[in-house]
Amino acid sequence: MIRNDKIILRALEPADADLLYQWENQMELWNVSNTLTPFSRHQIVTYINQISLDIYQTKQLRLMIDIPKENRQESIGMIDLFDFDPYHSRGGIGVMIYKQEREKGYAREAVALFAEYAFSHLGLHQIFCDISEENTASIKLFESLDFTFVGRKKQWLKTSEGYKDELMYQKISTK
Repeated sequence: MIRNDKIILRALEPADADLLYQWENQMELWNVSNTLTPFSRHQIVTYINQISLDIYQTKQLRLMIDIPKENRQESIGMIDLFDFDPYHSRGGIGVMIYKQEREKGYAREAVALFAEYAFSHLGLHQIFCDISEENTASIKLFESLDFTFVGRKKQWLKTSEGYKDELMYQKISTK
């Protein structure tokens, strides 16, 4: 477990299958996750079993974002490291916070904590993210955490309103 005084980042467990099934099948999130079709419960369970393998095998890591609530923890989102490249010491980062828990600072806490883990524990030199030009909340989030804008992919994302640009951000370790 990776934690600070506000959030806990923990490994996926089989008990998370129902929550992941619900979140992964919310169509309004598909545009930020490049998802085109619904996931079955079987696919989610298989994913949970595979993601628990070594990060060097799967090249990805997904952690649940929990907050302490009285005598228990409540899952409010998830954070991913994807395209993990140990040779070049880099990986992509993505975060999702459940709609009712947004704008409370949890995403900022999670990304900051996860970035520190990626740099100090995994030994990454850089982490990156790709954000739709319309996702101003994510742009503000990553810029507030010293991610640097490094480029724009023109008309990269196909949406129901037409093609949108995707912005590229990265953060280089200072260690």
